[in-house]
Amino acid sequence: MIFHVTLEQAEDGWIVAECPALPGCVSQGKDEKEALENIKEAIKAWLWAEDQKAASALPKRPGQQEIVVAL
Repeated sequence: MIFHVTLEQAEDGWIVAECPALPGCVSQGKDEKEALENIKEAIKAWLWAEDQKAASALPKRPGQQEIVVAL
């Protein structure tokens, strides 16, 4: 998957990375490289948390099989 992110230098010198497609998905780093590494981890965590919320809300039906798909 591909996500667009924004990078912005904060007043304290840190680089803030944000993924606009995922509300609240923000991270930071001491430099651009670290900020990009950290936002990748934040995106993975954001998607995992959303999947957990969605999975717990699914109604359980007899005969329904739950399958996990990794991307």
